[in-house]
Amino acid sequence: MTDPTTALTGRWLHSFEEDHGDVTVYRPPDHDFPPARGRRGIEFAPDGSFTEWAIGRGDAPQAVPGRWRTAAAGQFEVTTERTGDRVLEVVHQDPERLEVRWRTTS
Repeated sequence: MTDPTTALTGRWLHSFEEDHGDVTVYRPPDHDFPPARGRRGIEFAPDGSFTEWAIGRGDAPQAVPGRWRTAAAGQFEVTTERTGDRVLEVVHQDPERLEVRWRTTS
């Protein structure tokens, strides 16, 4: 697994059309997405800050601040006020596609 400060850093938008099973798929913002009424997203910053991009009023993106940190190989603990504590498990990652499984912490 590549260091998340380089591999995951940046904004990723939910490509819900590509979700499969319990895997959530994200793409970079410049991906050629089909039309949609807003897209959720996530954003990792090297300093440990995290932004959950929710769909707000008028389908505009709404930033929900949080934090992230490495939990285990390929897993990251993510916390926001909106969703609480969760673990993001990276299933696949390359510059054009990020696949993850989300689970709440117990």
